[in-house]
Amino acid sequence: MKKTVWLISLAAILVLAGSALIYAQRFRGGFGGYFEQNNPPETELIMARWQFRARGKFGGTGWSHNYPTSELHLNQLLSEATIINIQPASYRIVQLESPEIFKYPFAYVSEPGEMWLTDQEVMNLREYVDRGGFVLIDDFDGAYDLGVLKRELKRAFPERDLVRITIEHPIFHVFYDIDALEVMSPYQVGEPAIFYRLDNGHGDLAVIACHNNDLANYWDWIDQRIYPLKPSIEAFRLGINFVLYAMSR
Repeated sequence: MKKTVWLISLAAILVLAGSALIYAQRFRGGFGGYFEQNNPPETELIMARWQFRARGKFGGTGWSHNYPTSELHLNQLLSEATIINIQPASYRIVQLESPEIFKYPFAYVSEPGEMWLTDQEVMNLREYVDRGGFVLIDDFDGAYDLGVLKRELKRAFPERDLVRITIEHPIFHVFYDIDALEVMSPYQVGEPAIFYRLDNGHGDLAVIACHNNDLANYWDWIDQRIYPLKPSIEAFRLGINFVLYAMSR
């Protein structure tokens, strides 16, 4: 049954992505310096794209990579494959230093290797996680980026460590049964993809970090046939599992 639903959903996004791309292409994030805010519909889930203080190789704009098309495409699949009340436009840019972050239980973070968080952002991050929020950290590679992420997480969680997560964890089986974590990065990084976890104060998984990988790149470009279909599908399967795990806790 799940396989049938997935195939129907994939067909739907390939058809509908064209209209989504027309909407998104004039302010696709990453390099232009202009990021249009979205006023999402009132749905059960709204994806929060965190904007944080940053500096580094992308001039501080790495937080916006693949925005908003990756959200549009992932949300479309979530609406087709699950019972979550969500629409493609159910996403919003949220400032990490703002109390608005506590309105949204699921947050996406891009390019943590650029993180240079303010003290308020550090405090908000800790409170968000320990109040039950879930953070997906994506689109970073190499020892430097990982080191920056660990440094900033230690500021927020000095008593906790970012540790490697294994395939046995329920997050990889909550909806789709992921059978291996040897996933293919959309670009050459020279090292295998590794998934890390950080728990909240109750010992529950609250942060998952996709090192040497970029799930949102697959979500973003699914309609352009840039990447092979198999890893693209796997990226959506992982994304849907992460969202459903976060929503079910």
